[in-house]
Formats: sequence, structure tokens, C-alpha cells
Amino acid sequence: MSTIPTEALNGFSNASNYDQHRPSYPLDAVSKLLGNLGVEHVEGGRIIDVGAGTGKFTSLLAERREGFEVRCVEPHAEMREILRGKFGDGKGNGKGNGDGGRWKGNVKIVGGHAGEMEVEEGWADAVIASQRGQFVGRKARMLINCLRFATKESLKEIHRVLRPGGAFGMIWNIEDYNSPRDGRATTTKWEQVLKDIVEGGEDGLPRFRHGEWKQVFEDQMDSTPLQTLKNTFTQDFPQFSLPLGEDHVSWTVWLSDEAIWNRFETLSAISVLEPENKEQVMQKVLESLKGLDSERNEKGEVALHGKTYFFWTSRI
Repeated sequence: MSTIPTEALNGFSNASNYDQHRPSYPLDAVSKLLGNLGVEHVEGGRIIDVGAGTGKFTSLLAERREGFEVRCVEPHAEMREILRGKFGDGKGNGKGNGDGGRWKGNVKIVGGHAGEMEVEEGWADAVIASQRGQFVGRKARMLINCLRFATKESLKEIHRVLRPGGAFGMIWNIEDYNSPRDGRATTTKWEQVLKDIVEGGEDGLPRFRHGEWKQVFEDQMDSTPLQTLKNTFTQDFPQFSLPLGEDHVSWTVWLSDEAIWNRFETLSAISVLEPENKEQVMQKVLESLKGLDSERNEKGEVALHGKTYFFWTSRI
């Protein structure tokens, strides 16, 4: 079984801080994704939230009228504790919710990670990877922001737990300052300052903004007749349909200067900085918010811009 390296444990060690300051997902984005996965309005549909984290996405599934049966797969111990606080003992019996039956769905917390889930074969109607990363695969590379699935081994495991005709979805929130490196400018100059900080701290690890995660899907397609013949004998056939479906929803939230820093700090590359370096980054972030192009409301809160991206594909 793959283990979680120290960097991952440190990067997300403050699970309560992550849960408090990371955003939830726009409801229209969630509905659009579920619709494309074929589970919207499906009563009692079975969904796996792989790398469930602190349950940001799980909560949205459990609150829906469909009464989904949800299994949370989460390898990080502190994250699992947050999950248990929200959904009870993790056995799907609803104990410990403390909210008068808020959760309409049946939520069960199970062990494992994207490459090795404690879920029976063909159980799920849909598997969804939402936000945060984890370490998977033989090289134990840190895969951030939904890149936990971006290995051949993980796709094979996701294929295993999906029923025939099931679907795999990916969704994550991306602030302007953490957006793809496609040359597009941020909405404001202060958000570009933060983006420069993020890109200036590159550590060689793959992230959503790099776009490399799509390669694992493209690698399913054979490039030579010889490879096709080889795969015929090894039964190493494509497992998910191409091209990937893709959509996004734009959003704006209003946050205090302190809240923007708290949110920025939840990025794993920032959270693991030494105290002195983190203090310098914080001062730079707060100083950028004093710029003339920071839009403020009557409460003095600043407009933060971003998009929720989501992708989907069907099990072959």
C-alpha cells in the first residue's frame, strides 16, 4: 500500500485551519457536474468522494435531496477526524451529526487513497475527486488539487470501483492567484501579485495550473500499432472516454484582508514555509491589498475572484 510522505502530512497538518478557510463549491457547479455524471436526481445514487479531505464536497452531496449513499476515502488522519466530527462514526449510521438530521444522505468513512480504496468492485455510480491533493503511486509524488488520480494505478482503481457505465468527475476551486498558467491576466493587479508569489515558489511538483494531469488520460490512447498489439495481449485497454467533458463557473467572494491571508496560507506550498519566510509573504500579501485596484464593499471587504473548474469522463 502507498504511504503518505512527510511533506503531505506537514502541508495539511492543520486540518481545522484548512476546513475553516478553504471555500465550499458553488451549488450550480455541483449540480452541473452531477448532471454530467448522470447522478443528478438519482435517488440513493452511490458516490465515492476520493480524497474527501475535511468533507467540503461531501457535505454538499449529503445535503442534497437525492439522499446519496456516499463513501469518503481519505488517508490523512487529521482530515478523517474532521470528517467524523461532521458525519459521525463513519459507519453510515448518522451518529454524532448533532444537527437534527441535516444530512439526507448516508455517509460512510473508509480507508485508503485513490490508488487503493476500501470499496468493493463496481459499487459506485460515480467517483468524484474534489480539490486537495494526496500522495499516490510508487514514487509517492505530491499531487495537489485533484491530481491524486493522475497516475495509471489510480485510474485503474477508480475504474475498478465504478459500475459499468459509471462516471468519474473532477472539481476544484481555483482563485485567480492560483489559476492555470495560460497567459491570461488576473482580474486585478493585487491578485497578480499573489499569483507571482505562487509561481515564484514552484517546487517541481505537479499542480492543476500546470495542466500536466490530463496526460494520464491521453496516455490511454495507443500511439503505435506495436503498442496496440501489445495491449491486446496484456488487456491494457483504455479505461475512460475521451475527450474529457469540461466546464467552469466564475465567482466572486468578499473577504477581509485577514481572511484573504488565511485563505492564501492554506495553499500547501505556503503553509510549509518557515515562520520568517511566511511572515515576509504575509506582509507582501497584505501590502498588495492596499492597492488602488482592490475593490471593497461597505464593510471594507475585498472582492476575491476565481473559478470552479470541473471535468468528467465515463468508464469504458
